[in-house]
Amino acid sequence: MTAFQLGSKRPDLSTWIGLGAPGSQVALGKAARQAVAKSREVVDRVTAEERVVYGVNTGFGKLANVSVSPSDLGRLQRNLLLSHATGTGEPLPREVARLAFALRIHALAKGCSGVRPELLDAMVDLFNHDLVPVIPSQGSVGASGDLAPLSHMALPLIGQGEVDDGRRVISGRTALARLGRQPVELHAKEGLALINGTQIMTAIGLFALHAAETLSKVADIACALTLEALCGSARPFRPAVHRVRAHRGQRDTASNVRKLLSGSEILPSHKNCSKVQDAYSLRCAPQVHGAAKEALAFARGVLLTEADSVTDNPLVFPDGDVISAGNFHGQPVSQAMDFLKIAVSTLANISERRTENLVNPDISGLPPFLAASPGVESGLMIQQVVAAALASENKSLAHPASVDTIPTSANREDHVSMGVTAARHAARVCANTSRVLAVELIAGAAGLDCGESLAPGHGVAAAHAAIRAVVPPLTEDRYLAPDLAAAHALICSGQIVGLVEDACGPLLA
Repeated sequence: MTAFQLGSKRPDLSTWIGLGAPGSQVALGKAARQAVAKSREVVDRVTAEERVVYGVNTGFGKLANVSVSPSDLGRLQRNLLLSHATGTGEPLPREVARLAFALRIHALAKGCSGVRPELLDAMVDLFNHDLVPVIPSQGSVGASGDLAPLSHMALPLIGQGEVDDGRRVISGRTALARLGRQPVELHAKEGLALINGTQIMTAIGLFALHAAETLSKVADIACALTLEALCGSARPFRPAVHRVRAHRGQRDTASNVRKLLSGSEILPSHKNCSKVQDAYSLRCAPQVHGAAKEALAFARGVLLTEADSVTDNPLVFPDGDVISAGNFHGQPVSQAMDFLKIAVSTLANISERRTENLVNPDISGLPPFLAASPGVESGLMIQQVVAAALASENKSLAHPASVDTIPTSANREDHVSMGVTAARHAARVCANTSRVLAVELIAGAAGLDCGESLAPGHGVAAAHAAIRAVVPPLTEDRYLAPDLAAAHALICSGQIVGLVEDACGPLLA
């Protein structure tokens, strides 16, 4: 496997997500190694000249005015990691922790942090041997960097903390011993460089974005399936409608739905029916799904920029300038995550309403709750309730974290972003929405089964076949939780999108 060179190339989203997977490899290119060495020379000059520079030979936060003697600089950096590693909560998913580790290596390898190449070599060695630091998910306020979680990420380098080796959790010292390494003796500035950054919120955010872009396509698939099951109208998706309100996301959604419906025998069959207009959840899907697409495009731009940025403090430039500034502040990511979770929550809201259209006989003309024998059987009654519960939970999670702030460090750090909170909530919203869409896919497939023996559009037919491969028709009431789990897995794996795109061509996210 070719190792990706961190510190020089700008990775795209698929590369970052790939680096979260076991077995991926990274390396430092020659240019990155030279930039790191130059930046380190600046720090060495500062310490040799005994110039007072924040983070190099001073305390931290409120203690920035306390000078530290040259003999204590290594102890200062070690103490920083130990005292700041006080996170709590469930550990981050392994792939997210692994991606955060890669992001931190990349940021340090840009050569503006003043670390030694040897420190990066130790990080790369742990990463390439799939020894992933265990990182608690809570404890960051998203400014001065993700201090607590990044401290946990750094501890194994000094033989402390915990590491997930893919089978079990081991100590940081054991992990280093496997590599034949001694714990790193930190030099001036290195402890602070390891923990001052936004890599935790960015890693969580990149995975949330990746999931959300899949959900954007799945929402269009589900809408087309429901439209066919309800014998809805395709007229609202015609290009002329979207030329006169030319938001790109709206146009792309309408294009996706037309592609999914192409070849349908169902749509022409009710061309002259008495129905005048469909419900908003069908008719306005381009406007709603499209707004979500544009929000995701914004979040993608922010996250990919952040992933390729240096978020350290102070910044150490090759020309000898050392500047204390605020690149560690997570506001850009926090706002983008809030926007993403609002957008994805809206996909859940409108999907749940389409499911209601499917199971409500007063609207659908289909059997109540799509049950085989309504009355003695409840059919999909409670699956719709589950979708409603999850959509409503999203509304609480979608409350913007980025407008919250709380002073820390004796009021020196008086405005914070809550970026990790925003990212964590965005990830939960994506998980909930994938299940809401799974309910709609199950209901849409059941509704399609109730219709006449006419072929749906090629994309809809592929979606129906994919669902039926994992969820059998509902011929009587049965234990339905496994059906929802199977449809959810079909979404999260990307399989349903792949099968549909094989049938009708690429969809726009």
